[in-house]
Amino acid sequence: MGGLFAGYTGAPGRYDEMCAAPGQVRGHWSHLATALNALGAAELQRCRDDAWRQIRDNDVTFNIYGDPRGMGRPWELDLIPLLIGSEEWQVIEAGLMQRAELLNLVLKDVYGPRQLLNQGLLPPELVYGHPGFLRPCAGLPQATGRELLFYAADLVRGADGRLKVLGDRAQAPSGAGYALENRMVVSRVLPSLFRDSHVHRLANYFRAVRAALNHLSPRPEEEANIVLLTPGPANEAYFEHAYLASYLGYTLVQGGDLLVRDGRVWLGTLEGLRPVDVILRRMDDNYCDPVELREDSCLGVPGLVNAVRCGRVAVANALGSGWLESPALLPFLPRLSRHLLGEDLRLASVPTWWCGEKRGLSHVLANLERLVIKPVYRGGGLRMQFGGDLGALQRAELERCIRARPHLYVGQEAQAMSSAPVLAERGVAPRAAVMRSFLVADEHQYHAMPGGLTRVSAAEDQHSVTTQSGGVSKDTWVLATEPERHSSLWLESRQARHVFNSSDELPGRVADNLYWVGRYAERAEFTSRLLRLALRFLMTGEDENATCLECLLQALDQLAPPLTVVPSGAAAQAREHQLLRLISEDDRPGALAQTLNALLSSARSVRDRLSGDTWRVITELGEQLRSLQRLEAAQLLDALDEMDNLVQAFSAFSGLIQENMTRGRGWLFLDMGRRIERAILTTRLLRALLTPPAARGEEETLLESMLSALDSLMSYRRRYRQGARADNLLELIVSDERNPRSLAYQLSRLEKRVGALPREQDKGIRSELVRLTLEAATLVRLADVGRLAEVSPESGRREVLEPFLNALGDRLPALSEALTAAYFRAAETPQQLVRSRARG
Repeated sequence: MGGLFAGYTGAPGRYDEMCAAPGQVRGHWSHLATALNALGAAELQRCRDDAWRQIRDNDVTFNIYGDPRGMGRPWELDLIPLLIGSEEWQVIEAGLMQRAELLNLVLKDVYGPRQLLNQGLLPPELVYGHPGFLRPCAGLPQATGRELLFYAADLVRGADGRLKVLGDRAQAPSGAGYALENRMVVSRVLPSLFRDSHVHRLANYFRAVRAALNHLSPRPEEEANIVLLTPGPANEAYFEHAYLASYLGYTLVQGGDLLVRDGRVWLGTLEGLRPVDVILRRMDDNYCDPVELREDSCLGVPGLVNAVRCGRVAVANALGSGWLESPALLPFLPRLSRHLLGEDLRLASVPTWWCGEKRGLSHVLANLERLVIKPVYRGGGLRMQFGGDLGALQRAELERCIRARPHLYVGQEAQAMSSAPVLAERGVAPRAAVMRSFLVADEHQYHAMPGGLTRVSAAEDQHSVTTQSGGVSKDTWVLATEPERHSSLWLESRQARHVFNSSDELPGRVADNLYWVGRYAERAEFTSRLLRLALRFLMTGEDENATCLECLLQALDQLAPPLTVVPSGAAAQAREHQLLRLISEDDRPGALAQTLNALLSSARSVRDRLSGDTWRVITELGEQLRSLQRLEAAQLLDALDEMDNLVQAFSAFSGLIQENMTRGRGWLFLDMGRRIERAILTTRLLRALLTPPAARGEEETLLESMLSALDSLMSYRRRYRQGARADNLLELIVSDERNPRSLAYQLSRLEKRVGALPREQDKGIRSELVRLTLEAATLVRLADVGRLAEVSPESGRREVLEPFLNALGDRLPALSEALTAAYFRAAETPQQLVRSRARG
């Protein structure tokens, strides 16, 4: 084997997934190795760059806590997939299905009759001493015979070539969404190789997920309302939560979007309260209800446990299932399998000893240096430690901790994990690999995803293979014996009973974030245009532009109050420094970087509501934000280029929002945010530039600058065909409803949007929101632009324009506050309870 794989031998002392011996490729890898060799290193590098670009454009992220890149850490994907032959997969699948059935029976017994405890098959300390055992969840009903609806197992292959289970994931198994995204990316950049390799498709697994969740509904006669519950954007796997919600067609919610009334869970929407039938949770179960579980949780739904107890809502996985993830359970599974299933365990676990038993404690303490010490509970503040990496004093301290609370620790045999080939900087290199497999249950049996999420170590000598420790992911290809037909999640039966229209499933939190996406986007674009104009004036260095530059800086200061006042006539270097601070300081209110940060934060909270193309623009804005933060002094030309790029990006964003976003409630609030912000900023700009006294010879340049900043200079020239005059400018910018940059245009659109809001259409009297909108629109419509443009001979100020702008400047923020009070902080009332809608 030469070419790309020349010199590849696998890791010493480990089973290698691709090579049986140096230069000898395993049979099911031969086609892939040959095809990759034919592509060559240069073409593979191009494919890897293409994959990275897709991951960046789709903003596929996994947040490593403490990483300096924050919540924007890109997902790491290696292009060489892990291959599993068809015959071996049948063995793995059977073992996983058996293990899932066994754990489901254990879970039902521990929270039910507890016969395993009564018969001595499980020690009481293993159950009752585990923080993941939730006593309030005992006896909770479940709509199907399986409380463990979803299950995942981390598999490792030892030096003998046998696969073993390193750990079970039964809480809210994560990774299926990342596995799907990996498949999407790899199949796009290597389409011929994927097609010719006869790889099993993943769509059937996700179709089974949808069917299983529908079957959980306590209202089988109606279409289930299913939501995906996420802890929020700060969670490490938030991308996956939003991705799965969008892919499966579910509403993505946070705990604050849900409430419990009369034993039922309701989703608070702008239309009122909608009943929720099934909750697909992506948070640990003890955080799900601050009333009966973890009282300091701000993520859950108060009263959720009682709603499940009443049988009015189903939760997947069942609350309390996190206990199954305890590695202390692993030593007991072989005996439990024989007792509950009457058969031996097909997939063995990695040898594990629980320190809560005397024999297990003695073995662990005697072999600390060759074991991996793990806590039985991941959320207890304890961490995994490799005994062989510890010094004598560290091992003594660890032994002291184990002796003090032995039931909280296990010792697990350190594994020489199999190696898999990865594309490294210098060719192909071996890395330790762990594969996570996913299963879902229907009313008859478990179904395994024919693939999974493979993770490999970031370095050849790294012990731990986890995404939090910087591991890299791989697609997992289960090879079929013949070509498999393309399948899609949405190839449903023609006899589908109902079409569930969730267009009005808009929680107030989502509407609030969409509203601020609109406002921050408009604010950032407006600031970028002003900064671009100011930079151009500063770079010309011409004396006739000095006054315009001063006025623009004053207008910018209204958006971002200066940290230090730069006096009029200061040196150009001081002005440069001031402008760069207005651009790059992300901790300064109103600065461009701070506004972009706020926009990205709001957008992440609603990423399941934005199209892929729109999200690519958001991702590009994030890249440009990082460029702004790196700007330094004497980089004015670079700053000007960045302003041009930002204006173009926001033009693309506006076009996508207008042309691609469905005109539902979400679009309504996003557009209202844009209209309110544009009106506020235009009012401030007019007040900053037109109300102070100005020299007669400088006003025309100042007016042209304002028209340029408002992107209305071309419209002005085509209409008036003369130099800039204040009365003409005010007519175009204040009164012309045909100009999308005018105040009149913003307020006329706001009137229409407010009239279309829920709870405003059927009122017999005007609400505060309607009244303020009408007042602002009427004020603009009745304005006499001739009088507004008049300059007082005594003061040199426009004394009619100033109070007009002040009045408008008071009403617009009040209008925003009225909208917030009515829809984003609305108190739930009995009248908001909306009965189940008729389906048909």
